[in-house]
Amino acid sequence: MLITRNLFQVALVLLATFSASNTYAFEHSSVKTRIPNLSQKLHGKQNLVKPAALSMSEGSAEDANGVPPSQIESVVKNAKLLNPFGSPVERETVVTSLAAGLAVSLAMVPEAISFAFVAGVSPLVGLWTTVFLGFIAAAFGGRAGICSSASGACAVVVAGLCTLHGPAYLSACAIMAGFLQIIFGGYAGMGKFIKLVPHTVMLGFVNGLTVVMIRAQLIHFKSAAGSFLSLSSPAGKSMYGLTALTMLLVRTIPKIKGLRVVPPTLGAVSICAIAAKLLKFPVKTLSDVSGADTFRGGLSVLPTLSLPAVPFTLETLKIVAPFAITMAAVGAIESLLTMQLLDGMADDGKRGSTKKECFGQGLGNMASGFAGGIGGCALLGQSIICAESGGLKSRLSGMGMSLFLALGIVVGAPLLASVPIAALVGVMFTVCMSTFSWSSLRIINKIPKLDAAVIFLVSFVTVKYDLAKAVVAGVIASALGFAWKQSTSISANQSMVKAPSKGSQWKSYNLNGPIFFGSTTQFSNLFDVKNDPRDVIIDFTSSRVYDHSALEAINNIADKYGEAGKKVHLRHLSPDCSNLLTQLHGGDRPYEVIEPDPRIDPVYGVA
Repeated sequence: MLITRNLFQVALVLLATFSASNTYAFEHSSVKTRIPNLSQKLHGKQNLVKPAALSMSEGSAEDANGVPPSQIESVVKNAKLLNPFGSPVERETVVTSLAAGLAVSLAMVPEAISFAFVAGVSPLVGLWTTVFLGFIAAAFGGRAGICSSASGACAVVVAGLCTLHGPAYLSACAIMAGFLQIIFGGYAGMGKFIKLVPHTVMLGFVNGLTVVMIRAQLIHFKSAAGSFLSLSSPAGKSMYGLTALTMLLVRTIPKIKGLRVVPPTLGAVSICAIAAKLLKFPVKTLSDVSGADTFRGGLSVLPTLSLPAVPFTLETLKIVAPFAITMAAVGAIESLLTMQLLDGMADDGKRGSTKKECFGQGLGNMASGFAGGIGGCALLGQSIICAESGGLKSRLSGMGMSLFLALGIVVGAPLLASVPIAALVGVMFTVCMSTFSWSSLRIINKIPKLDAAVIFLVSFVTVKYDLAKAVVAGVIASALGFAWKQSTSISANQSMVKAPSKGSQWKSYNLNGPIFFGSTTQFSNLFDVKNDPRDVIIDFTSSRVYDHSALEAINNIADKYGEAGKKVHLRHLSPDCSNLLTQLHGGDRPYEVIEPDPRIDPVYGVA
């Protein structure tokens, strides 16, 4: 490798020298024309060191030392610009990202296999789904560090489809779900609505997902009879011991100075795998869980790219469409929430693109469907592993995960098959500890009861049903709670003011709070139409009119005063609100007077 690299450097030096000599020859063939040097071609900037005399007409084409201007530039510098190995910083990013991808690829295996069983297909289908979906979603997704795979949320949704119609319909479902994600999320931009998800829903999501991940790992601690392994049995000692050792190593490796460059999860799994092999611990391995056929290796395990073997009829569309719509929604929501959480972990001032993430997930699902896969979405746990291993700097982490997994399936199958399940379970337990929002327990008595209820609701629905239902339930509960609070916050300060004409007084209602569909009833109850004087002022300085329901409520109050032979003076409305009110009643209401004051009237729009 060193010899090859040195030869490559020499070749680049010769190429740069040739470029410099060509530039010099061209300079001598024209007085005023100069071509850019090599570095200028690469970066669009001129990098020549100006000689003492530049004018050829003055007979000075060389500097004081007799060196042509084009040869003053550094030939070695030009060679380094073409060096594909990049600068030390770039090399470090590449190495760190690929190492993070390798660490995640190991953690992906048991998850992909488990979700394949949930969906009712072969473990190889789940693994190749991860390869295709993970690579394409990482390459075209919303940000670096997101790792996608066959997921439990999507597998649960499509399990019934496989049971009723067979695995081929799962591939068709993945293709349709990906198409929907591209159209509605990628091009229509509906992914932006993920910004409306409240923080309490996010807390409930991560807490519920943590419970789901822990529950998925507990199955590995059970014997064939379904009971938990005993600590006194050899299998129990090995399983519990290696799991605890892995968790300890994941926390310890980053603190050891010489091992800081090694992703902690990769180092922990490698050490535990070697220890289990040398000490001959009776532990379950990946091959024990998925079957020896999954890790037979060779080119025979490669998938075939083709259309799903389903009839292309309207009946097939009716069968697949409901599952595809649900899968597209669940996958998009989980992927976008994962992206938001990684944005917070990265803390680099950048925010992932919701359009790109939906497009990447959709394209990846379509590719996995054509490869006979079942589709999926971003996985929060594995994405956190990637982030903690330094994979947030480059998309190579997610792409590398898929490539390493593919190599493991084809070339390194025996090595991959020997990895103990206990080590991977230990990694997932550490991920669960990082994923769970421990702060939500600390603040549970300090936040409004509604927010605490939303956290519990989303967590419960995530565990009991699926993520999409949990997020929808949480958003609806939060929206209703917010609307109720705002609807009860409107009030009015009443006072009597002097009328423009002497000898009479007007009553003024100075409103406070928003007027919208939820507060119109409360707004109407503020006024005493029967006992108020002939002229009434409604001052909107400290209030805002938000929707059509509010406009109708204002008109209704004016109608009541008009029927009682009284007049309403509306002050400090926004220009947009005044125009809409005029359009609603046609300007033919003498008892409803809008009194604009451009100097102090607020400016806002009505929804």
